Amino acid sequence: MKNKVALMWLLTGICLVLTVVFWFLMNQSEVEYEEVTVMVTDTSTREVVNTNTQNRTTFYEVKVEYNGQEYELHNVHGLAGYYKGKTVKALLSNNKLYANEEGIKSTSPIAIVYFAFLFGTFGMLIASATYMSKVKAKKKEAN
Repeated sequence: MKNKVALMWLLTGICLVLTVVFWFLMNQSEVEYEEVTVMVTDTSTREVVNTNTQNRTTFYEVKVEYNGQEYELHNVHGLAGYYKGKTVKALLSNNKLYANEEGIKSTSPIAIVYFAFLFGTFGMLIASATYMSKVKAKKKEAN
């Protein structure tokens, strides 16, 4: 039992170290994009309410036209500056348009690995702590 707890904490530590390593790699990675000028064709907001907590989350949707095609502008954090008919700068990467560089970085393959390790670290932390408390409770009962 002790070995299993130690192994789980070791795996948690490894996940944490890899999470930090991939965070640095993600933030230092050079992303390839082309800055283009696009015209806003439509904007909208969508609000989602969590029925349990009543917390509200607002999603901003901006449609733009570039080279005669309509695209969704990804990673928009608000509608200020985006109104129908206005020309704005956007970043073109992998046939998608982004509002900023962080949107490109957060969808890169290295970012996906980072997020996998981030969630894995949290999962391992919870599992390790839970298992350790169960082992301690069993040990206490045995005494």
